[in-house]
Amino acid sequence: MVSIALCSEMETEACCEEHKDPAVEPTEPEVREAISEISDKRSHSELPCGSAEGGEGLRRKEQAETERCTEPSKSTEIKSTSDGGETECREKRRLKKTNSWKMVRFQDPSEEDDVLENDTSAESLFPGYAIEEWTSSTFEKLFMAENWQDITEDRLLRKKVLEPGAPLAPCPTWGQEVAVKMQCVVEDRTVVEKDRNLVFVIGEGDVNQALEECVMSMQRGEITLLLADSLYAYGLLGREPDIPSWAPLLYQLQLLDIREKADPFALPVADRIRIGNQKRERGNFHFQREEYCMAARAYCMALDVLTTCSRDGPDSGVAVEEEEVRDYRVKCLNNLATAQLKLEQYEQALHTTRDVLTLEPNNVKALYRMGKVLSDNGEYKEAMEVLKKALKLEPATKAIHLELSKLVKRQSGGKDTQEWKPKPAEMLGENIAPFLIPSKKEPSGLSWKFILGALVMALGSLVTAVILTARH
Repeated sequence: MVSIALCSEMETEACCEEHKDPAVEPTEPEVREAISEISDKRSHSELPCGSAEGGEGLRRKEQAETERCTEPSKSTEIKSTSDGGETECREKRRLKKTNSWKMVRFQDPSEEDDVLENDTSAESLFPGYAIEEWTSSTFEKLFMAENWQDITEDRLLRKKVLEPGAPLAPCPTWGQEVAVKMQCVVEDRTVVEKDRNLVFVIGEGDVNQALEECVMSMQRGEITLLLADSLYAYGLLGREPDIPSWAPLLYQLQLLDIREKADPFALPVADRIRIGNQKRERGNFHFQREEYCMAARAYCMALDVLTTCSRDGPDSGVAVEEEEVRDYRVKCLNNLATAQLKLEQYEQALHTTRDVLTLEPNNVKALYRMGKVLSDNGEYKEAMEVLKKALKLEPATKAIHLELSKLVKRQSGGKDTQEWKPKPAEMLGENIAPFLIPSKKEPSGLSWKFILGALVMALGSLVTAVILTARH
């Protein structure tokens, strides 16, 4: 899927981004990219990808590249690294979204103790703690209760310990990885999140702020109730279809484990891809919500994990997997560039697109974005070369034609006498010069030469009349 999702170009892939594109393809979530006037704004249930005006080819590709965050049931098969034992390898490397897909987590389906996908049943993960606060108390009453602890000074994040953790055990800190068992309900007690083993790194935005803040106040083994105002959860936008706007949430949590964050260089390739795609998917989630700063941050974290070399040096046995990691990096970089353009960080976006082209010189989305940014910066010569290359690769994409048309007009000083005329793709071939020759419009109205001639004739007639009158 190479299209330029001009509206969000988020490449998303079934795994995560991007999306569908492991880079943000924002993979299957379609991400709105709306780069300039060329793209139509449109929200996606995926991270970021919209349709570009007239750029059907780029739009379809980009939408495919943006991982569809809205299709939690899809599983992604990672390419096999060898011909032999292909079936077995695919089984081992198949990733699926668990019930906590909305929180963007991927796990090996071989773990039999996982909760069923999208499990929102009323069956509790903490059957021994069916207390009134969890089953029937109003949230307003809980926010005012005296036997709850305030995690934040604004009293919008509160907890009640049901079972203390190990005595004198340390609490997790920023940057550590934790595993928790959790379930979450809205005020009518509808279960909206549920996970027996949710793993995330504190401070990396893998989960909402309420969970990050709470676990830092817990000890290993502790079971607690967490009441979170919407400002620490999903805020004004909520989370379709189950969490309304401005909805507070009530969690039951148990801190299962605390450990140091794994070094990406020491991880197997399959784990790097899984974790990187998880963070890319999270970026797509934020992009869909137009939270572009958080989206860009998530993409950068994904790139940190999607490293293309290990400390042990190159190995022919992992060459295919390393190539796969590079493909995911391309998608993630494309999504990052899209977010940077939304933030009007044009220099950073230009740098990011150059990184994409270093890895994949014929990436049309990156060529298009680079050409557009260069054109907007007044670097017309380089912009023309880049856009011409993109046009050769996808001659039927109207978005590229439109950008070239704007570029031609800018080069001519913005005069309306220039007009871009797209031709059928089959006529293009390798020679695109005819497409870059502006057509001249016939001048409308009277010619200035005709008017000047008429004035000269009138003046001559007047002089002749004066001379004749003087003689008589």
